[in-house]
Amino acid sequence: MQITDNSPAAWWHSRRLQYVTLLLTFLFIVTMAFRVIFLLGFTDLGFTLEVLDSFSTGLQFDTRLAILVILPSLLFAALPIWNLATSEGLRVFNRLYLLIALALITLIYIVDLGHYAYLGKRIDSTVTRFFGDPMISAVMVWQSYPVIWISLGFCLLLLATWLGLKWFEKITLDRPARPISRIGRVIAAASVLFIVVDGTHGRLFEINLHNPVPLRWNDAMISQDHAVNSLGLNPVLFLYDTFEQREPPYDEEQVAVYYADVANYLGVSDQTDLNLDRQVQPAEHRLSFEQPPNIIFIMLESLGASRLGAYGNPIKPSPSPQLDELAANGQFFENFFVPVSGTARTVWASLTGLPDVLAVKTASRNPFITHQRVVLNHLVDHEKLYFIGGAAGWANMSAFIQQSIPDIKLYEEQDWQSPIVDVWGISDFDLFNEVNGLLKNRPSDQPFFAYIQTAGNHRPFTIPENNGDFEARADLTDEALAAAGFRSLAQFNAVRLLDYNIGHFIDLARDAGYLDNSIIVMFGDHNNRVTRTDGFMPKHFDALDLDGLHVPMIIYSPTYLKPQVRSEAASLVDLMPTMAGWLGIPYLNTTMGRDLNASTPEENRGVYVQTSDKRFPLIGLVNSEFALRMNTDGTNAKLHPLFNDNPWEDMSAKYPDVFEQMSRTARGIYELTRYQMYANVPEQQ
Repeated sequence: MQITDNSPAAWWHSRRLQYVTLLLTFLFIVTMAFRVIFLLGFTDLGFTLEVLDSFSTGLQFDTRLAILVILPSLLFAALPIWNLATSEGLRVFNRLYLLIALALITLIYIVDLGHYAYLGKRIDSTVTRFFGDPMISAVMVWQSYPVIWISLGFCLLLLATWLGLKWFEKITLDRPARPISRIGRVIAAASVLFIVVDGTHGRLFEINLHNPVPLRWNDAMISQDHAVNSLGLNPVLFLYDTFEQREPPYDEEQVAVYYADVANYLGVSDQTDLNLDRQVQPAEHRLSFEQPPNIIFIMLESLGASRLGAYGNPIKPSPSPQLDELAANGQFFENFFVPVSGTARTVWASLTGLPDVLAVKTASRNPFITHQRVVLNHLVDHEKLYFIGGAAGWANMSAFIQQSIPDIKLYEEQDWQSPIVDVWGISDFDLFNEVNGLLKNRPSDQPFFAYIQTAGNHRPFTIPENNGDFEARADLTDEALAAAGFRSLAQFNAVRLLDYNIGHFIDLARDAGYLDNSIIVMFGDHNNRVTRTDGFMPKHFDALDLDGLHVPMIIYSPTYLKPQVRSEAASLVDLMPTMAGWLGIPYLNTTMGRDLNASTPEENRGVYVQTSDKRFPLIGLVNSEFALRMNTDGTNAKLHPLFNDNPWEDMSAKYPDVFEQMSRTARGIYELTRYQMYANVPEQQ
């Protein structure tokens, strides 16, 4: 008679649990061994904290891979009657699965090591290019590597694995069963579930329970040393991640067709080899200063132009009194557009000067293009800072920011003292307070560039307890809110809270003393979902699907800039060239952005926009009179009049020259941007 074991540790007596644990340990050791081989045999890295950090990140990826591989075995073990402990046939099937899985993993690791030795980079989806001429590739491999010895070692490893798997079964599954109490089985199941969930999530520490961002390939990008970053990658998982980038990068034939149109639009003088480089000399309109002014970008989350009283929102008192006042006392752009809607796309475009025209996935998620040449790096005297209240790992932004701007200091949720209030991290109010504390304590003789990314004006529209003297309004009906473009009272109050926090930060900057020597650039990243706005906004914004791209843009600097209303069409991609122009620095411009204060021919004043569904987008160009829209292949192109009672009307036949010029420019920017995303990556990463 068997006696049920009711001791606290009885759950560990499970034969199936011990078998799965043994498998997990074995797979983890195998992947870790390959990581050690890579470190010691394929790099010349020494023992530093950065290397240790990268190695630790890599071990977390290895844990994830090991857990993913044993999931079928875990299922086979957990079956109630016919399972690995009772069925020899299922054991053989499981053994074959594990052997094949380990063979594939080992093969990928072997190819990865050879790939790194040959090209200095870990394996990714571009490895398929070697299959284009398999005979040449095979001969090259045969002549470059000890193929026979590698193959022999590979076969011996598989044989040892088969024997080892049988031994694992013998010392665990073949042992006599020991009955375990119900509570013991519950503990065992809960432990397995925790390990699987936590291991596949990947992060063991610093987890925001409101927004548990899993470990991603960008977490390995911690250094400007390519070898350090390579150490942190897992080649199997990274290969999968890069295969997810299924979009053709660009169409070379179309790039050549439209190159001259875009080169003329941008003012490229050397129009050879699809080159978009422009060496820009110090601008004549540069500001006069003793010390270069600080540049502060504030991204206004989900804030469309139609939300502000300055743009005509009818609710009184205005939902945006602080921004309205800044607009009246700064440079106020009436027709400012983000190229494509989305927070990650806005961060990308504002820093790179390239619209994120990729369908479905954002450019920052593509590991082939996260390292961009940016105008910001020419601000060599400015300390560069990036502030976000939550995790910077969303959309792989941290990899893009740190790879493209080598000397930037990135502050995210684990760097703040304030409490996390929701999925987006700490509140905007606390973020501005802590950012101000950092900025005011910096050396006063060194200018800085700061990018502050807000998040409060986003679902769930949290109103934290600590918000100064801000008070939410509750006196508006649903009808009044809808007539002003708001879908709910919570959304309306979130806009008011963002506006309040902007005013709060301006006061902090003034009191701290750095406002006088700063240029503050405030812009929305997109408009969130709205009701109709054609009751108070020009009809074309709603009719032509431009309302989501039309965002506030205010540049405020009481010392350097006089109040001015600017009506020309302007784009997010123009921000950094405009800042460089005011600072009077020479810079290399490789982007689609232009200095808004430089003279531009009238026919080239249009800005690129991309609307509708991102999988099947409409692309186009907007200037002071017309909006051109078409499919990405150039079909169904129409020219629409702005500020007209009938913006739906197609006026392409009436203005054929305008239609042709805007059509070619819009299509050209789309095609050349896709190309430039890859051409703008430095050769040495």
